[in-house]
Amino acid sequence: MKNLLQAQKLIYPDLLEVMKKRYDILYLISVHEPIGRRVLIEKTTFTERFIRNEIELLQNQQLIEMTTKGMYVTETGKQIIEALFEFNHELAHLTQLETELKKKFKIGHVYVVPGNCDDQSHTKLELGRATVKLLKDIIHDDVTIAVTGGSTMAAVAKVIGPFEKHECFFVPARGGIGEKVENQANTIIAKMAEGTKGNYELFHIPDPLNESLYYSLINESSIAHTLSLIRGADIVIHGIGDAITLAKRRKTSTETMKKLIEEEAVSEAFGYYFDKQGEIVHKVWTLGMQLDDLVNVGHVVTVAGGESKASAITSFLKQKKSDVLITDEAAAKKIIENDK
Repeated sequence: MKNLLQAQKLIYPDLLEVMKKRYDILYLISVHEPIGRRVLIEKTTFTERFIRNEIELLQNQQLIEMTTKGMYVTETGKQIIEALFEFNHELAHLTQLETELKKKFKIGHVYVVPGNCDDQSHTKLELGRATVKLLKDIIHDDVTIAVTGGSTMAAVAKVIGPFEKHECFFVPARGGIGEKVENQANTIIAKMAEGTKGNYELFHIPDPLNESLYYSLINESSIAHTLSLIRGADIVIHGIGDAITLAKRRKTSTETMKKLIEEEAVSEAFGYYFDKQGEIVHKVWTLGMQLDDLVNVGHVVTVAGGESKASAITSFLKQKKSDVLITDEAAAKKIIENDK
């Protein structure tokens, strides 16, 4: 693929640019369908005239369909997107970014999707699609999958579909933080189970707890049963939070907030706050998957994107608990830039 692209650049220097733009337009339509021309223009940096001409060409090639609700990608168009995925990946130098991140974090698998979650809503869906593709590659038997909450995990749930032959059992990796219901782990795993035609078990526990409540609940038989399922998960899929943002969402005490700021906490995962070096600076009382439990998990999949999450991703991965990172182009570039 690399040799082919290099040859094409020499012989047809303008062709690759045209293909990239056309792919981007077709791809955006597929993500947001049904979508009108005006909205499509707003989501790109292209001129109205350019978009109009490209839409006409794509329609003539029967790659998109125009309806009163907006544009849809046809089955042929979807095949083209799939066929050109690797081409676009190479052209955007995403493979190179993946290689650099693997080397930096000494991690087995890295997948980088184009875009920036901070200002492109569809990029989170691409993180979701990449996660689903990974799951289809690694699931060979019936599995239990533990999932945390958050908007990125919600994006995974939005695009997940049935897995052939194998059944997935979903459990929330931890309790609820009190955020939007659609971003709660319980809601997410229920949606994932529906999408994959699998099963799930809810975990009705607030997160975080105070110490006395923690010890009174941990011995409850129903809670102990769910905890055993969580800690026995074959796969864990989780996001990474910005430390201070998440602490505020948890209505963290002034004293603890001061500690997090003074000790320069930058990331949060599984109830642990980490500094830039990946050292634990604080832990909240929480029931569910603990950091030490991850060593017994077959695959720990970290999914996080956006340039603003670069430091948080670096911080958590220094714990060396993950074997897969799924991120976006903006975060990947920022992580590498920060390392120079």
